[in-house]
Amino acid sequence: MPSSNEALSTIQKPPILVNTSIALARLVERLQRSPRVAVDTESNSLFAYRERVCLIQFSIAEDDFLVDPWAIDDLDPLAPIFAAPQTEKVFHAAENDLAVLRRDFGFSCQNLFDTMWAGRILGWSAVGLGKIMEQYFGVPPNKKYQRYNWGQRPLEPDAVAYARTDTHYLLALRDLQAAKLHAEERWEEAQEIFAYLSQHVTQPVETNSATTFWRIKGLHDLSPGEKKRLYQLHLWREHTSERLDRPPVKVVGDAQLVHLAQAQPHTQEELGTAGLSPVQLRRFGREILSVLNSKVDNLPHQPSDDGRPPDEVLERYQILRNWRKEVAHCRGVESDVILPNAALWALAWNPPQQPEDLLRVPGIGPWRQKTYGADLLGILRGATNISPCKGQINSDREQLKKGETP
Repeated sequence: MPSSNEALSTIQKPPILVNTSIALARLVERLQRSPRVAVDTESNSLFAYRERVCLIQFSIAEDDFLVDPWAIDDLDPLAPIFAAPQTEKVFHAAENDLAVLRRDFGFSCQNLFDTMWAGRILGWSAVGLGKIMEQYFGVPPNKKYQRYNWGQRPLEPDAVAYARTDTHYLLALRDLQAAKLHAEERWEEAQEIFAYLSQHVTQPVETNSATTFWRIKGLHDLSPGEKKRLYQLHLWREHTSERLDRPPVKVVGDAQLVHLAQAQPHTQEELGTAGLSPVQLRRFGREILSVLNSKVDNLPHQPSDDGRPPDEVLERYQILRNWRKEVAHCRGVESDVILPNAALWALAWNPPQQPEDLLRVPGIGPWRQKTYGADLLGILRGATNISPCKGQINSDREQLKKGETP
């Protein structure tokens, strides 16, 4: 294994900053000629009211690139790169990156390789990028910039170095993992999981002031009048956070809002004993007193929680979940490597009858159908002789491979 200095010394050229439309066009030409491209993103969720992608990193064999979305009006030329089936996109923990790239730019991704998921499929005990880079490339983890404000400009030189490192080693890591996946006959499984990840991108949930209000910790311990005051304070905080473009918790925390609703101070002196910092008192004291002394409106409608599945669905889900846990234990991997939760719920709600029906379940492709199909059909039909570590009896498995019903 190389030392840290040896590994870092392999980064000999500075990253190429892409902050004009002309530079973006040149980048797209380079990416189109590469069979695989490493990708990462940096956002400002800790520093803004509404999160935005602030940086997109790309690496190919010869160069690293940093795309500044705030400096370029139109990133649409990148869309064909993400959509190209002939270009493999290499991410580490792609789920959030894919979601924000779709949210902010409408990008959809085909031909994905996720190095975090590859590590999980291989049963690696540590799959964080920092740990992997230290173990395989001798690059020490750098946590300083994990909470960095990527929306500020100019970016610090060390932050630029940190950002490019996130993709610089991904292609080498991908090749190392691909060799292991082939050697352990896990390549087909990995490709199926990668395809599922790229096809089932979970969009960030759009929230409103009513839904976020009912999630405040401590809300349900308040009296009806205190809840109304808390809602008034919550609305003020939302408006203030949006105006200042900062996360609500960085204006006034949830616990502080609850305390204010309970104490209901009426003067600056009383407000000073209600848990606010001197800076908060100076900036927001008068506004908070105005809110507390205003007319209290009714509470918003509370979302119902009556969507409990029928008992038979819950029972099937739990049996499937237990089976998945045992299979994962035998494999030495985490449970969702075997099947995603969405697949378990789909099976529990609508149990398939035939082997081909399994392929209509989200998360089940040909490899999982072939490997786990007989067990799943047997469980859903009430079989009790399933051995998760060994699979269903050989005759059943052979029949399933032939497309017959066990």
